[in-house]
Amino acid sequence: MARPWKTLEEIETNEGKMVLLQRGPGDFIIRMNEYVLMNSRLNLTELALGKSAVELLAAKENLSVLIGGLGMGYTLRATLDALPQNASVRVGELNPTVVAWCKEHLRGLTSAAVEDPRVDVVIGDVALLIQKAATVPDAQKYNAIILDLYQGTHDARTDPNCPFYGRRALESAHEALRKNGVFAAWTEQSDDRFQKRLTEVGFDVRLTRPGKGGPRHAVYLGRKKG
Repeated sequence: MARPWKTLEEIETNEGKMVLLQRGPGDFIIRMNEYVLMNSRLNLTELALGKSAVELLAAKENLSVLIGGLGMGYTLRATLDALPQNASVRVGELNPTVVAWCKEHLRGLTSAAVEDPRVDVVIGDVALLIQKAATVPDAQKYNAIILDLYQGTHDARTDPNCPFYGRRALESAHEALRKNGVFAAWTEQSDDRFQKRLTEVGFDVRLTRPGKGGPRHAVYLGRKKG
């Protein structure tokens, strides 16, 4: 018999009520209204996203990575595990409460990834961080930009100005990367239009589907052409 979910914390956001629930050791969900944003038992895509983005990089030392969205910290953990000790990782997260949850209730899920000395968490919009990086000298740009946002790429089908996956947003991401840099994003299922936009702005694109059998999310990897 399954244990009942226990509410640990809840907060009001611009999009509704966000709730952190637990029903056993290592078993958590984060819910926005009635929609489950994250489930600690379903983290394969997040782990694959961080690991595969770093593995695709040509450079291996003094790497600088930007992650959009902290979530439960799984993408950050996988990214850190794939990076050398002299790398730096900036995480853009809108909600400071999510950061607090990762340092307290969710800390054990990722061996306190958010507290790794290589990590700098910025409370703010990752789209603005990308736009800023697009205007700085190459040495200050990122080797990889990894978007682990609960909005999938399909949002851009109805909003061509989508701040993360629209044409102009992808152009900014391309400019925010160093030579041979990698742009990585997950989405619920394959998205041909998104893949086309990535190609048009100058990425060599690879689509992966982590896992075997059943419904699987898609991970897009775009490498900036040298």
